[in-house]
Amino acid sequence: MPNFIPYDYNQSTMVVINFEDQLQPGTFEHAINYLVENKLDLSVCFSAYNNEDNGRPAYNPAILLKIILFSYSKGITSSREIE
Repeated sequence: MPNFIPYDYNQSTMVVINFEDQLQPGTFEHAINYLVENKLDLSVCFSAYNNEDNGRPAYNPAILLKIILFSYSKGITSSREIE
């Protein structure tokens, strides 16, 4: 299993906003979150990671996919603008 950086939507460090509360049911953002977490099989992405024993933990592909899909839905396609 690849070594990913852990993420928690209920975190309160550095950001006062609770992201779990921001994902309101019925919104497009909630739909993206639900689809990526529950309906998509991202195991194909995991084979590219070889950092189980050594190396820095990677960002979870699910989080990256959510960011890209949300950005594209807002018309932001440049990686620099997404950053």
